[in-house]
Amino acid sequence: MLQVQLPDGKILECADNASAMDVAMQIGPRLAKATVAARIGDRTVDATRPLTTFTDQRPVPLRLLTDRDPESLDVLRHSCAHVMARAVMRLFPDVSLAFGPTIAGGYYYDFDLKHKLSEDDFAAIEAEMAKIVGQEEPFEQFSLGRPEATQLCSDLKQSLKVEHIQTGLAEHEQLGFYRQGEFVDLCRGPHIPHAGYIKAFKLMSVAGAYWKGDAAGRQLQRVYGTAWFSPKDQQAYLDQIEEARRRDHRVLGKKLGLFHITPDVGQGLCLWLPKGARIRVLLEEFLRNELLQRGYQPVYSPHLGRVELYETSGHFPYYRDSQFPPLFTAQAGGLVDAWIEMLKKDEPLAEDAEARLFQAAQVLGVEIEGFDLSLAKDEKLKLLNQWQRQHERYLVKPMNCPHHAQIFKAQPRSYKQLPLRLFEFGTVYRYEQTGELNGMLRVRGLTQDDAHIFCTDDQVEEEFRNTIELTKFVLKSVGLSDYRVQLSLRDPNSNKYVGSEENWSRAEAALRKVLEESGLEFHAREGEAAFYGPKADFMVRDCIGRQWQLGTVQLDYNLPERFQLEYVGADNKMHRPVMIHRAPFGSMERFCGMLIEHFAGAFPLWLAPEQIRILPLSEKSNDYALQLEKELTDAGFRVTTDLRGAKVQAKIRDAQVELIPYMAVVGPKEAETHSAALRDRLQGDLGAMPVSEMIAKLTEEVRERSIRHVVKSELPTAEETSKEVANEY
Repeated sequence: MLQVQLPDGKILECADNASAMDVAMQIGPRLAKATVAARIGDRTVDATRPLTTFTDQRPVPLRLLTDRDPESLDVLRHSCAHVMARAVMRLFPDVSLAFGPTIAGGYYYDFDLKHKLSEDDFAAIEAEMAKIVGQEEPFEQFSLGRPEATQLCSDLKQSLKVEHIQTGLAEHEQLGFYRQGEFVDLCRGPHIPHAGYIKAFKLMSVAGAYWKGDAAGRQLQRVYGTAWFSPKDQQAYLDQIEEARRRDHRVLGKKLGLFHITPDVGQGLCLWLPKGARIRVLLEEFLRNELLQRGYQPVYSPHLGRVELYETSGHFPYYRDSQFPPLFTAQAGGLVDAWIEMLKKDEPLAEDAEARLFQAAQVLGVEIEGFDLSLAKDEKLKLLNQWQRQHERYLVKPMNCPHHAQIFKAQPRSYKQLPLRLFEFGTVYRYEQTGELNGMLRVRGLTQDDAHIFCTDDQVEEEFRNTIELTKFVLKSVGLSDYRVQLSLRDPNSNKYVGSEENWSRAEAALRKVLEESGLEFHAREGEAAFYGPKADFMVRDCIGRQWQLGTVQLDYNLPERFQLEYVGADNKMHRPVMIHRAPFGSMERFCGMLIEHFAGAFPLWLAPEQIRILPLSEKSNDYALQLEKELTDAGFRVTTDLRGAKVQAKIRDAQVELIPYMAVVGPKEAETHSAALRDRLQGDLGAMPVSEMIAKLTEEVRERSIRHVVKSELPTAEETSKEVANEY
């Protein structure tokens, strides 16, 4: 008999070939009917396959998943992606399938298809999907060896799957497939028991894509969809999307004159217009003042750095694909760099192509002693790399941390100087793919509210605790109180992380301890750590329930080691500091873009680029209006006066549309009494009041950083996945 341990610790005895569904049935038929999938340890699995397929552990640690468990949505949506692909194949038999993973809010599937898909095709595809769902056919898993798997995909005329087996899955001897009716797909699952579990689905959009994300590869068509366990949940999600469209920061940013992005400057490079720049300045001043009070010291670093600096830190070539290409002082630098990258690829560089590269390099003055095209690949790489290092190479700065490490290293340090807290609003540059750019939320030039704390081992917990408190304070100041913390840990089975096992264990244990003591809701997630250390990411929900990853705190024992950072300890010996990276805003662009959508453009008084607009009733009151403007400006407010000859109701309407928090209407009566009729954008007419009283009221609202302008959406919060899930091979 097979023993199964449930989450409450109870042990059940089942048949040796029992599945999670069998266990559910043993507990009760209602639970079996509700079971969607299962968790064995940290792995989500099919409910219908034998438990012994997934683990040798005894007893089997099992958690049954129903539609109330967030993990079940991924399983449902991935299964719906298969249903959509099956429907597309029925309508367009010549289609070749790529991948169909789940993403935040739904799923997509990439197709190689001659027919140009459009939203006009959605009704037919959805109708075919409804037929498949109605048949409630099961998802059946089977596996094949590499030769048989390749032959099956070839027989099915799925050339992309054949290519993926031969390249991306070259190390897999056994490959998994799922069958549903006539539809067979290369996939590692898991899936729902049968298609009838899909109670609501909708196709959302179609876009272009590339095979495996390579712009030089085959162009595909990507169809996005969503799926839910109930029509009610789906409608809530669609309502949320509609509300998000209304709040789109790209539309509001243009309408309110906050920022501008133009191809003339470059995609993903944000121009902050005066009103948007005012918001950024206010946020920067707010945080700068807070940091200075908390013992941080300001620093500045250049926008460029030598490639060797980032080689030492590990950012280059680790993140090379998301960085701008290096800059070279030597004329042939780019050519030699491209040559090196070609040689590094698995496929050998053609002899005639390499000969032309060699000839071009010689024309550009490259002389490498001992170099010959007949040399072995490794020897050629060694000599070409040596030539590179003899010439200056620069990167537009992708990270601030290597620069701050050098600032620490610039002079001798004593334990008495620690913790040393350095901060900078530092602009960095990342080469995001064009298709991934999204207004201010995904850019190529971003300014981080970056800081690095250098401390002793004994100071780690207190400093980490302080950074957590700082992040909480910053979020509270802009009215963001609905958040949780993700403890991002390394994947113990991955080799992408640098540093010793000991350092990683110490760092992860320290972060976990502080979070447990803080009382914050947090969950651990393996594989999400930075390559140099674990981190705590603040996952914030806005007023319509969307999740954003904003502030982050990262603990790092590795960069101090790589840069050989040292301080003199109390024992008069040299010691290695610990480094904490933290950025409460994350980046000014993303944070401001998120705030635009969160507030729907109606910023609270302390952040509003224009706080008060003075509206004279007629030209006779213009002089008093200008006098009042000066008085309010001297009191520290951002004020304009509408001197147009329009009627006051038109002026009020325009100020409302432009989301000005307050309006001060003035006429002859107000001029005589040195008062103003104050009008609140939200509450309407507040009546006449003395100017001194108005200033006191508004000053208090600014001082308290009151958040009155967020109207919580009535939409229920829809569960979403936070990242793409690798359901497909």
